[in-house]
Formats: sequence, C-alpha cells, structure tokens
Amino acid sequence: MARHASIPPASLPDAEFPALKRLIMAQTGHFYYQDKDTLLWERLCRRFRQTGLSGSAAYLQRLRDPLLCEAEWDALAAEITVGETFFFRYAEQFAALRETILPELLRLNGSARQLRLWSAGCANGAEPYSLAILLRQLLGDALPEWRLALLGTDLNEAALQQARLGIYSRWTLRGQPADLLEHDFHSVDGGRRWQLRSHHRALARFRSHNLLSLLDGSSPLELNDFDLILCRNVLIYFHPDVVRQVVRALAERLRPGGWLLLGHAEPNPAFAEFLQLVELPGTVAYRRPVEGKAPPLPTNPPDAPVPMMPPPPATRLPLPAMRHRPAPEPLPQRPEPGAGAAGFLRQAREAADRDDLAAAAAACNAGLKAAPTDPLLHHLDGLVARAQGQPAAAEAAFRRAIYLRRDFAMAHYQLGLLLLDEGRRLEGRRALANAARIVAAWPGETLVEEGDGMTAQQLRAGIRLQLNAPAGRST
Repeated sequence: MARHASIPPASLPDAEFPALKRLIMAQTGHFYYQDKDTLLWERLCRRFRQTGLSGSAAYLQRLRDPLLCEAEWDALAAEITVGETFFFRYAEQFAALRETILPELLRLNGSARQLRLWSAGCANGAEPYSLAILLRQLLGDALPEWRLALLGTDLNEAALQQARLGIYSRWTLRGQPADLLEHDFHSVDGGRRWQLRSHHRALARFRSHNLLSLLDGSSPLELNDFDLILCRNVLIYFHPDVVRQVVRALAERLRPGGWLLLGHAEPNPAFAEFLQLVELPGTVAYRRPVEGKAPPLPTNPPDAPVPMMPPPPATRLPLPAMRHRPAPEPLPQRPEPGAGAAGFLRQAREAADRDDLAAAAAACNAGLKAAPTDPLLHHLDGLVARAQGQPAAAEAAFRRAIYLRRDFAMAHYQLGLLLLDEGRRLEGRRALANAARIVAAWPGETLVEEGDGMTAQQLRAGIRLQLNAPAGRST
C-alpha cells in the first residue's frame, strides 16, 4: 500500500457518493457507516487512488464489472472493515475462558475428546491463535488425544492470508511480555516481526465467510454444532435489527450448553429470549440452554484485591526530551481542518493497524509538532516506538505522557510492561501499581482511556496477574 494512502482526502464526497454508499451498505450490511460519511469517503478515496479511478461514478462501474467486481469487493471489504485486533484482547474475557469456560467444556467433552470452536470475524487471526495457545496450555500433553476444530472466518481475504502465515508486528503483540514472545513465537525479518510457532498455527484453519449468509441459508453446513463461538466487535457494523437476527443464528449454531462471547459493548437484553446470560468476573457470556433446563452456572472466585505501591511523588521531574524519529518521507497532506490531534491519532492508528509502522510513526511525529502537549499522541508514539523495537524511545514517550497527565492509567501500565520486559522489575512493578491505584476506585465497567476497549476491572485483573507473577517472569 502506498505511504500516502493513509492521508484523509481534502475534497468532499462527490455527487455519486450517495448511490455508492447505498450499494455498499446493501451488499455488505455495514450499517456502521450510516452516519459516517466522512470516514467512509476517506476509505473510498484510498481505493480510488489505488485503482487510478476519478471518483464514485467510475468506482460504481468497477463494482458492477463482471470481470473486476469480485476482486474489487474483496479489496473494498478489507478497506472498510479495518479493525484493531491483538493477542489476548480483553484480558477479562480470556481469564473467563481460562478459568471457567474452556475447563468446563473440556470436562463435558472428556469422553468424546472433541471440541469445536469458531472465531467469527477473526481478522488477522490473533483471536483464534490466542485460543490455540490457551488450549495447548490447558491440555498440555493430552492435546494429541483431542480432536480440536478451531475455525477462523472473516470477510477480509487479505487479513485471512496474514492469519494463515501467522506473522505479526510488535504492534499486534503490544502488551505481551517478552517471555510469551520467546515461548510461542520466533522472530523473523531480523526481529522486526514475529511468527507464531507452527504447532500453534496447526490448530487453526481459516476461511472466508460473510455473517449475513447465516440469515439467507447460504452459509456452509459445516458452520454448526460449536461448543464455543467468539463474535467480538463485529456486530457494531450491522443495523440493530440485523444484529438480533445474527445473534439468534449464532445461537442456533451452538450445541446445547455451548457458549457465545460478544464484544464488551455488544450484549443486549433482547438476547435473553433465546440465550442464557452468564455473569462472570468483569464480563458476561451467553449460553445456549440445554433442552428442558438451563445449564448450571459456573462458580468463580471473588475478585482479589490488587496490591498497591505508594503513589508517585507530587513533585514533577523535568519533561523528558522530545524524540523525533525521522519520517521516511514527509506527509503530503495534513488531516482535515479542525481535526487537530484527533486527526493525527486516527491516522496513526489506522496505519499501525495495517502494520505500516513507519507511516504510524510519521503521523505521530507530525501530530506532536502540531500538538506537542497532547498526552494521547505521546502514548501512541510510545506504543509505535515499542512495536518498532525502540524501547528507549518508547519509555521516553510514555514518561512524557505521564508528565502531561499524571492520572493517565494506560501510560503507567504500558510503561510498566515495557520496564518488566527490559528486566527492570522494581520500576516496572511501581509503574503497574501506579496504574492500579489510579483505577482502583473506578466502577468496574468504566472504559479506560486508550485501553483498546479495556474496562477498569479488566485492567485491574491484568495488573494483578503481572504483580503476582514470580520473579524473573511476567504473565
């Protein structure tokens, strides 16, 4: 992808844009863009540039061309469903999988020794591969005795190709400790990227699938009888009426007693008509009732308190020196007028989610020149620097974010993870404990700023795991 492809267009939607938008929404079901013309137009303009087309009218013709339409719809789907995903996203849900859901499924299926799991909307494979790692940890030496069917599906064929390769940048692996990388991945490209080890990759397979096909009967017959379905952060694209139909269709594809996990913001009381709501520490899940009776509720240990370190001193240290990584090339445009730091943040995140870390770094640098005191930009700059293998630059960026906003919980948290990975255990634990102290009094469901959808309770749980880890390793 060309470097300039991440730059928002300066022009407004053209005359044929409404017709193009209607076609896209009808074909993909992406109600998400109903009130987001600017965002959809930006992403369409990237396809215009990549195809050399002049605008919506020409692009409509391409989408209707019998020879070009199939490949172009695939490319467009990849562009408009760009989503952020990373390993073990939503720590509290993976804690529920590790401690409750998967152990129960393994117990219930112990005689048959088979398990079917589906990651619907798997993007680049981080979610199903996280399940693969977790299953291998739980089964240990007994894994070869089980027949595991772990399926990942997505509409984005480019993302599926990456999933099959299992190669990721440090951006996708951000927040993962060094020992996990050493154990479950091996470095490629001179350490710039990491590939999941082959024994994990062998547990999952991937195929293209549109969730809307569940509603018209065209979905493959093999998508049935699952013990566990994960469909997280996919339903946000659909109209609320379609969401209910899709969830019902997913429920019908669960075995009796099977589990369904949705994104943190996607549960709906209406789903209780056909699924049993199960409350777990920090999250909720759904189960398909066993015919004639509801499946028993699992028991879970109470949320243990997080050990705290003393609060940081009130006196401020000098602001760390700004670090400007040289951009590979100057940005040809700036975000639209009035967007300010938010425009650069969005531009940098989109580039990072495409694994274009150079473009993400350039957007951060440009944003920091325009808004040098924005803590969110410094935090994102640190994440990108860490993903690029520049720990000193990442540490300086996180410390700048903390200097500018002392209660920035995620900056403390990311600094702590970085310091632990660098072997600076005492400093790392102090930074993590500072993050825990900040969110200690927050309601558990409060979303943490810059937390990738993480709630306060999930952050507290992640910190607790880190602080309770034995010396010499982080969790």
